[in-house]
Amino acid sequence: MEQYAKGQVSKSAAEVYEEFFVPALFGQWAGPVLDAAGAKPGDAVLDVACGTGIVAREAAHRVGARGSVAGLDRNPDMLAVAKRIAPEIDWHLGRAEEIPFPDARFDAVACQFGLMFFEDRIRALKEMARVARPGGRLAVATWDKLDNSPGYDAMVGLLDRLFGERAANALRAPFVLGEAGDLAALADMAGLDGARVETRDGTVAFPSIEAWVHTDVKGWTLADMIDDEQYATLLATAKRELTPFVRPDGTVSFAGPVHILIAEKT
Repeated sequence: MEQYAKGQVSKSAAEVYEEFFVPALFGQWAGPVLDAAGAKPGDAVLDVACGTGIVAREAAHRVGARGSVAGLDRNPDMLAVAKRIAPEIDWHLGRAEEIPFPDARFDAVACQFGLMFFEDRIRALKEMARVARPGGRLAVATWDKLDNSPGYDAMVGLLDRLFGERAANALRAPFVLGEAGDLAALADMAGLDGARVETRDGTVAFPSIEAWVHTDVKGWTLADMIDDEQYATLLATAKRELTPFVRPDGTVSFAGPVHILIAEKT
């Protein structure tokens, strides 16, 4: 599996990820994912593939002093950013396929936009179920199909034309579980009886074309594929060709729907 397919970014990219990707894409979903997981005051919550910790931070506000929150990620650079922002949360380095907690430890288990990057998705889902308490819930979010996110569909096409399939595939990778049926099938294979998939509308929003390109390249695995000259070419081309996604005030906005897999531990 190529590194881009694992979604692993460098230290500098982790900083950009928190500063730009979180407000543009991920922040809006922390609340809905925790709602789907049933997280409430006093609960113990696990954020799997936590990245820089947006879901874990929201969970900490939600569960309050009587609750507890842990975040798990395989990328130490992501965790370094998470620890700097919220040192009070219990951060752990590790893989979703081998969650380092005992059985029935958590009331709610959330995984926001991580499942598509796991090497063994079925095992990861089984692990999430294992650490959930009876009656607890899992909520796993993935992006809908690339076709349903027109801005990213256009950006992938641009990357493919300018730099080839490998660069384009780096930005395709987050959308590989875009078929709701594929997500439901994984839940069945993992033994998550009664699981359901809900599709929710969302919006991707950037302050400008420049911010969009900067985020997608410098905050993602593309950071190691595109040099400064190529970056300048991409930015100039994006300013010409991606104008349909630019609003009159210069901001960028387009649809970014999401699937949420919800399962209750029996």
